[in-house]
Order: sequence, then C-alpha cells, then structure tokens
Amino acid sequence: MSTGFERDHGEFVRGGRAVVVLPDQGHASRDAAARLAETAGLAQAIGLVVTSQHAVRVRALKPATLIGQGQVEQIAASVRMDEASLVIFDAALTPVQQRNLETGLAAKVIDRTGLILEIFGERAATAEGRLQVELAHLDYQAGRLVRSWTHLERQRGGFGFFGGPGETQIEADRRLIRDRMARLRRELDQVSRTRGLHRERRQRAPWPVIALVGYTNAGKSTLFNRLTGADVMAEDLLFATLDPTLRQIALPGIDKAILSDTVGFVSDLPTQLVAAFKATLEEVVAADLLVHVRDIAHPDSEAQRADVEAVLTELGVAETTPRFEAWNKLDLLDEAGRADMAREAGLRGNVVAISALSGEGVAAMMRAVAARLTEGHCRYTIELEVGDGAGAAWLHQHGDVIDHWVDGEAAVYEVRLSERDYARFGVRRGERPA
Repeated sequence: MSTGFERDHGEFVRGGRAVVVLPDQGHASRDAAARLAETAGLAQAIGLVVTSQHAVRVRALKPATLIGQGQVEQIAASVRMDEASLVIFDAALTPVQQRNLETGLAAKVIDRTGLILEIFGERAATAEGRLQVELAHLDYQAGRLVRSWTHLERQRGGFGFFGGPGETQIEADRRLIRDRMARLRRELDQVSRTRGLHRERRQRAPWPVIALVGYTNAGKSTLFNRLTGADVMAEDLLFATLDPTLRQIALPGIDKAILSDTVGFVSDLPTQLVAAFKATLEEVVAADLLVHVRDIAHPDSEAQRADVEAVLTELGVAETTPRFEAWNKLDLLDEAGRADMAREAGLRGNVVAISALSGEGVAAMMRAVAARLTEGHCRYTIELEVGDGAGAAWLHQHGDVIDHWVDGEAAVYEVRLSERDYARFGVRRGERPA
C-alpha cells in the first residue's frame, strides 16, 4: 500500500497522509481546538494531507508512550482507516516514547519540534538559513539517533525525519554529528561577524532600524511588502518566510529608516532553533523599535502575544527596547468588531489597528512609529565646517533643525535629535561613543 508519503533519493515527496494528535492535560493556556488547528496548519505548510485530528485527554503523562495504551490503540485504528504513514504529536516526545509509539501505531511518529525543524529545513532559502536549520536539526537529533547519519554530507533533503536507513553505526554517527556541528558553528560564527560589520556600517550611516516581529502568519510579510513595495513571500501559510529581509523606507519626518522582516515565532519554538537563529535575529536585538504585528482576529491572539514576548526574552531583547503593536487583520472582522478594535487601540499609546492587506490604518501606523522614534529628542548645538554639506544634510534628515548660522569658519546648528542619533552623529565624525 502506498500512501504517497515517500522519499525519492532522500527528498521529501508532498501529499503524504498524516494524523495529528494533541495530548490535552486540560490546563493549557490555549484552546485545544485552536492548538490542533495550528498543528494541522504546520503540517499542511510542508505539503502533508491531514486526514484526522485527535485531542486526547491525558490525566497523567506515561513515561513509555506519553498517552494511555487504549488511546494508542484508538489512534492506531484511525491510522489504518486513513491509510496514514505519519503521526504528528503536538508535544515533546522522548526518544523512548517516539520509538514505542512508532511500534504501537505502525507508523512514523514525530513531535512538534521535529515538525517545525522539517518546515524550516524546507523553507530556508539562503545558505545561512540552511546552515542554521541543519545545526538545529543535528542538535535535536543528537540525543535520539533514530536514524543512521552516514549521509550527513548530502545536501538538505528533509534531514531524515521521514525516512532513511535503519539504526546502525551509532557511535560513528555520533562522531559524524559532532564533527559536522563543529563545522557548522564555525561557519555561522563567520556569518555573525560579517553581519556585525554590516550592522556597524549601518550605524555609521546611521539610520534607525525597525524590526517587525510577531507570531507566524500574523501578517508581517504582507505589511513589509506594503511599506516597502517588496515582493517577500506572503501567504496564508505558517512560516511562509524564514530568512530576514531588510529594506529602506521613509517615514513622516524621517527620510530614511531600515525595516527588517523576520521569521514568525510560534508557541513552544524549539530551543535548538532559537539558539541556531540568534545570528539571524540579531537585527531584532539591535533594533531601535520593535513593531509587534498581531493577528487580532485570531481567538488566541493574547496567548500568541505572550509567546512572542517569551521568545524575545529568550533572545535577550531587553524590555527597555521600545515596542509598538500593530493589531492586524481588521479586514477579517465585521464592522462592529473593527469599530471595537479601533476604539480599544485608541485608548492605548502604543497600538494602532490596521489591515496590512487592505491598507486600512497603515498611514496612521507609520505616523505613530515615526513619533515613537523621535520622542525623547533633545536640543543640541552642533558645529560643522562650513563646507560640510553631507553633515548638514544628515542633521536635516535625522533631526529637526531649529536654527543655523555661520560663526567664522564654522556652521552652527541648533537641532533636536534623539540621544541615540546624537551618539551616531558623533561616530560619523570619528568620535568615540561616551
């Protein structure tokens, strides 16, 4: 019997049939149906056909199989009926639990971490992204070794989650994994150094950096495309884009700023991925302003907000970094819902309700972002050489020039600047920051 879920020369073939299982202990912050729908969406994002979904009530997690034996038999019956070859558990499975479940269900079993890693492996478009995903996958797989790793040198093809040779040469495989991880870390260190040089160059420029963050499928890339005119992949799909994208934009009163679109976050994001993607997400850590794009029409919007904040904390983003919330997807609400959201957003100083798809509220958001970037500006007196046209242009672009005059061989400017921009101007002139 063929289910369509096979590999051809190591590559994942779409159209495989999968069953999704949520072990529900009854005290999660999210609605079980919404969590099941999200996991099914993750599976569909990689081309799987989800044939059935099961929320399994569990009083106490079983060390051997996570769920009870009777529940294993019920799911096994569903697997046979659906002719599925894969069972996805929306939970973290130990290697022992994974193996026992595969035996009891007569199907391949992966957990939430494995599924997300497989999605990232397929979606990473750049060499850096592929390195990061492979490192995360090897870190995850090193503790379980449910497959042989004699093909570590091949190009990415799913990394072995859904197939591969049997369990052999375990010690040799572990050595291969350790060696490969060491090489990957060296390569990523070089990427991080290169990215740091680029960031230092931008700081000398210098332009404020605005990072879009948010839960996956919240509409970050749609908003990014609307603001920049770019064509970043933006679909109603979980993890539609992974690799960061930076573009130059203009804001009211700010001639030039850098807008960064980043990978969407998700609840229970694998720690291996958080660690591996820190180099990519350094733009978030160093941003002048974070715009948290939220799917305000989603029933778990508040829980998603908490998940994003948790990942930001894990990344080391300080709470002092200015935040701004864009309550997106107003177009999915009825007229009364849109009015309620707009009213609620108006009561808060750091929120604007928008629809990135239709453009509703986007102009107001840009004005609010510009105001947030320029708040706290102080008045400075700056002397330039009379012929320093570039310096004068910089002050006009990044500050509010109140007055200027010539005093002998110096051009004197009274200008309002943020403390950060004042420090950047000093860097531009070769001064060491205080």
